[in-house]
Amino acid sequence: MPYPIYQVDAFNESLFSGNPAAVVPLNAWLGDETLQAIAAENNLSETAFIVPSDDEGLDYDIRWMTPTSEVKLCGHATLATAHVLFEHLGFSRDTIRLGSMSGELVVTRDEESRIVLDFPEIEITPSEPTPELIEGLGATPSAVFDSYDLICVFESEAQLRALDPDFRALLKVPNVRAIGVTAPGESCDFVARLFAPAVGIDEDPVTGSLYTMLTPYWAKRLGKSTMRARQISERTGDLVVNVSDSAPGRVRIAGHAVSYMKGEIYTSP
Repeated sequence: MPYPIYQVDAFNESLFSGNPAAVVPLNAWLGDETLQAIAAENNLSETAFIVPSDDEGLDYDIRWMTPTSEVKLCGHATLATAHVLFEHLGFSRDTIRLGSMSGELVVTRDEESRIVLDFPEIEITPSEPTPELIEGLGATPSAVFDSYDLICVFESEAQLRALDPDFRALLKVPNVRAIGVTAPGESCDFVARLFAPAVGIDEDPVTGSLYTMLTPYWAKRLGKSTMRARQISERTGDLVVNVSDSAPGRVRIAGHAVSYMKGEIYTSP
């Protein structure tokens, strides 16, 4: 039996930039091994799977998988999923409610046709750089924070662009899923990169979930509630991020998306 599949470039307005994600709408969950095999075959940083939710307050349930493992939260593949629902699957309301391993996620469209992710804020706590981290990055950050991912702060965009990590060395950093690096931006409020060899992604092009940690940090440091951010990977991506006093503990992450491909996949000969 074939299943539909879409590929979307998220967090940019043009093709061949931003972060590509696959989206697979299903009527019911396939087995975990099959889901993981599809994600591995797609060989993208994330594949999102959705099924109609049994929860009266939700529209769909969503899961995300890298080529090697399932993750609890993924921003760019959620943005890609909303784009598919709005543009290809006839979802007529402006708000989508998703059930996930990270709780309920709300996705809307704004007046500039951006897709806005309402995600839980993830707290960061001060930490210290380990020898393995310094070796892997080839540089010493000015500050390190521990969280869902490890966050490393540098003083300039030039320093971030110059990083040439040793990904084998980064695999030795203990108890870390991914390593986000960030600095003040030259033409935006702040910039970032993300390295995640532990889950099969050396460098992620644009990482929505990273901004659940970076947005509160930069809002406090810059004294701003709404900021423009750029992930300066090879493909690059642009985001508008926001924290609000009216919604404590939540972060809004907004960006555009562009359809690249749609087709069918087969899970048996």
